[in-house]
Amino acid sequence: MTIQVDSREKAHAIGKILKTFEESSVKYFVSKLPVGDYISLDNARLAIDRKQNLLELCGNVCQDHKRFVSELELANELGIKLIVLCEHGGKIACLEDVKWWFNPRLKFSPKATTGERLYKILHSISVRHGVEFQFCKKADTGTRIIELLSGG
Repeated sequence: MTIQVDSREKAHAIGKILKTFEESSVKYFVSKLPVGDYISLDNARLAIDRKQNLLELCGNVCQDHKRFVSELELANELGIKLIVLCEHGGKIACLEDVKWWFNPRLKFSPKATTGERLYKILHSISVRHGVEFQFCKKADTGTRIIELLSGG
């Protein structure tokens, strides 16, 4: 398998992911992708968009909603299924678990997005745009990307 990594991924954030690719004998190269952060050359119709945690994902779907939805629409236009892989870990293992997430920004702003509200937004986006939200521990991200891109 050969994986294309989006050139906008920050090198310091993906070192462990690339090391996992190397340890798994997965070839990779870095080049700009139209959508997502990772694709397999064996199936360019599936892309993984990595998010470092729920706080980043929340910012993307709330503050940058228009840009986020534009990327989902582009994926659909190109015939690419997009999986958003959130490296949150802890007790967040599936989309339903997001309901119980405590947004640390609620300590400073009562108007910050709650876990329940974020779940509703993500569920709605999933239904409307066909995107899939999956979750993993940061230590498992490289392995999970390989599994998803190889059809597992």
